[in-house]
This record gives sequence, structure tokens and C-alpha cells, in this order.
Amino acid sequence: MNKNLVTFNRNMGFLHLIQGTAILILALTVDVFKDFTPTIYGHFLEVDAGGYGPVTQALFDLPFGILVALFLLLSAMFHFLIAFPLKDKYLAAVEAGTNPYRWYEYALSSSIMIVLLASMFGILSIEGVMLIFIINGVMNLLGLLMEKMNPLNRKTTDWTAHWFGWIAGLAPWLVIVVYLLNNGDLSLLPWFVVPGLLFYFLVFNLFAFNQYAQYKRVGKWSDYVYGERMYVWLSLFGKSILAWFVFIGILLA
Repeated sequence: MNKNLVTFNRNMGFLHLIQGTAILILALTVDVFKDFTPTIYGHFLEVDAGGYGPVTQALFDLPFGILVALFLLLSAMFHFLIAFPLKDKYLAAVEAGTNPYRWYEYALSSSIMIVLLASMFGILSIEGVMLIFIINGVMNLLGLLMEKMNPLNRKTTDWTAHWFGWIAGLAPWLVIVVYLLNNGDLSLLPWFVVPGLLFYFLVFNLFAFNQYAQYKRVGKWSDYVYGERMYVWLSLFGKSILAWFVFIGILLA
């Protein structure tokens, strides 16, 4: 089992690496991808002799294509870490019913993904971007806490971290829906934006249901390793399909 799990992660690392590299090349060389850089703004108070009042400043451009590549490359890096230098620690953690490296990676990669989606609905303020990134990261760290609170030899399951994770995870989606409903004519949005949002929301929830099935010990999920593999498959399919969907959409928009 140990050897197969390490090989599985190594192979998944290569799949993420190939796609991430391809998208990075496109992001750096194809004009339509290079030019797709939403501007992030800050809203501040400007003080002068006449008093003070609100002012909006352009802070930086979001390197959209590069960030799409980054969430795939981050996955590749973590797969290689647990398949090579951290192999023994990873296998020991899985034997104990936890994988902290997965949650650290998700805290970064899935937070980048949802920030990019949010930007496509007009959430372009620095405070919005920062808070969505942080709260989504907290959601994933609550997933790690769920594992730490519920070792394999537990008599009962403490679901506190799981349900708190739902609350944290749904917060960015509520903000996105508010912006979606106030964007006027939705038919004017690029065709790929709403389907991409719905797809990621579906995958987003499947991660939570995978954990639920693990801790309810439903069928094959009674084996922690089965749930571990399902996380990896969900990560691969979710990130790959969303990344290429968005890129093709930008090209055809």
C-alpha cells in the first residue's frame, strides 16, 4: 500500500506539472492571456487642507494566467514533496489518519482559485481579495483540524471543525453571489464565467462530502486511504478542468 500511494502521488505530481507548465507558457507568450490582468483597487481616505474624503487607487494588476498556472504548479510541488523528501513523514501521517500537507496545499491553491473566480465577477478591491483568500485558507485548515481531532482509533466523531469549515467556506461564495446578482445583464458576462463558477462550486462541495463520508465510514471510505485517493482525484479533475475551461474561455471571449 505504501509504495502504491507514493507512486500515485508522484504520477499525479507529473500530471499537474505538465499542465501547469503548459499554461504558464501560454500565459507568458500568448497576447490574449498576457493582457487579461484585472486591476486590483484600494479604497482609502485622502486627507488634505480641505478635509478628507474617499479616494480609489489602482494598486496592481492581477497576473491572471500566471496564477492559473500557479495553483497547478503548487499541487505538483506538494505531490513531489510527499513522494520524495517527505515520503516517510507523509506515510506515517496517513497511517495515523491525517495528511497535513494536503490541507496546507489546498489552503494556498484553492484560495488562489476562488480569488480568480471572484475577480471575474468584479470583486477587485484589495480588502475583498485578501479576505476571500484568508477565509478560504482558514476553511482548509479547519479540514486539517478535523483530522487531528478525530484519530482512527476514536470512539466518537467530533464534527465541530467540519461544520465550522462549511461556514468559513461558504462566506466567499455569498460575496460572489451578491456581486453576480448585481452585475446587471448576466448575458453580457463572458460565456465561460457562470459555468466555471457552478463547476467549481460543485467540486468545492465534493471535497466536503468526501470528508463527511470518511468520518461516517461509508462503504469504501471506511479505509482512510480510499478517501485520501479521492481527495487527489478531485484535486486533479477540479483544477485541470477549471484551469483549461477558463483559459479556453478567455481565448474565445
